Amino acid sequence: MLIRRAEIDRQTLADVRIEGGRIVAVGQLAPGGDERVIDAAGGALLPGLHDHHIHCAALAVARVSVACGPPDVLDEDGLVAALARPGDGWLRGIGYHESVAGMLDARRLDRWTGTRPVRVQHRSGRMWFLNSAAMALLQGDGPVPPGLDRASGQLFDADPWLRDRLGSVPPDFTAIGAELAAMGVTGVTDMSPANDEAMAAHFAAEHGAGRLPQRVVLAGTLGLTDTPPLPGIMIGPAKLHLHEQALPDLDDCVAFLRGGHVRGRVAAIHCTTQTELVFALAALDEAGVMCGDRIEHAGVTPDTLLADIARMGLHTVSQPHFIAERGDRYLADVDARDRPFLYRLGAFMRAGVVLAGGSDAPFGSADPWAAMRAAVSRRTAAGALVGVDEALTPEQARDLFLADPVDLSRIRQVAVGATADLCLLDRGWGEARNRLDAGDVRLTMIGGSIVHECVDQAPV
Repeated sequence: MLIRRAEIDRQTLADVRIEGGRIVAVGQLAPGGDERVIDAAGGALLPGLHDHHIHCAALAVARVSVACGPPDVLDEDGLVAALARPGDGWLRGIGYHESVAGMLDARRLDRWTGTRPVRVQHRSGRMWFLNSAAMALLQGDGPVPPGLDRASGQLFDADPWLRDRLGSVPPDFTAIGAELAAMGVTGVTDMSPANDEAMAAHFAAEHGAGRLPQRVVLAGTLGLTDTPPLPGIMIGPAKLHLHEQALPDLDDCVAFLRGGHVRGRVAAIHCTTQTELVFALAALDEAGVMCGDRIEHAGVTPDTLLADIARMGLHTVSQPHFIAERGDRYLADVDARDRPFLYRLGAFMRAGVVLAGGSDAPFGSADPWAAMRAAVSRRTAAGALVGVDEALTPEQARDLFLADPVDLSRIRQVAVGATADLCLLDRGWGEARNRLDAGDVRLTMIGGSIVHECVDQAPV
């Protein structure tokens, strides 16, 4: 295949030849034989985007669930309307936040939903709200987890029990594979902490069948280390999910981190609050840092902790779009002293910290271009500016998703010898940088095979 007249790194237009899934030549090239020729017409050719923090199974299920929180649902009336979807089987709600109607309980859900079994997931992903019909079906005759409060119907940190009681099987990834491809995403790092050998096998099956064409780096349990080699799947970080209200024993965390390092796996530690970050840094300081250990989210990072992250050589994976999606809520809920430290970007770069971007979808938008726009603007949905010094240039924002998933310090390039995972835009970067719009993606290629193409797409 030959891509002609492509803009590469904002330089002179060039042709790119692809053979055997790799880029074999870049320059002024003549078509050869019967190879397919694609005229880029001056459109920017980028390495394929990589989402460095996503939850694929949850995203697939979310696409067939009811949105119950901002920005779709903002108040109690909106929630009642959302839960009034016709039907008598299970209804699954997602994305709920207490700003909508406070902390939910079974009594209120019963009033709104009647006898239909309903479960609503909190935006954090760690809590479910169940109505009485749901509890009756789930409890049965067996034991219930300690995280279930029968009086309120609140279920905390008990997803394995919930999946078992529901007889759940991993979802089909066809829809999300196509959705991500349409946005130029050629790779994902799935950060679900419970990922194990069984989930790795599911990802491999979905990838092998073409339902999830993206290359997959799979984070999760220590047990993932023993997974046999699977085509298209790379075992990634050992994931440690911290929660401020129920922090684990420090010695247990240190043992987990060391166990991952011994197995050759870096750590990825969920830290959305300052307390969680302090705890994570203490555990890493005790366990010892392995090159590539990473902090996920870094939701609140004061200067002193940022300096510690830099000193320890840790990497950080951020979600810039949370400022756009949740920023107004943050401004209402977060202490004024901490607001300058919310989802920092520029400060990390100035400190020399390796920084990459992820969506955290479905807990945030899966659109990497929306994250780029948010990284540049630093504005909330209502237009408030949060941390003007944290704003990035369009190029810096783009590079958050061009980082090599195995070595976040390396930005992938369109160059001879590189794997042909590519994203072709329908316009040059000089124009695209001012839009940062997924609609500009004309073609997405993984390993030299086209997985998304807009035929006869004209610039707008």
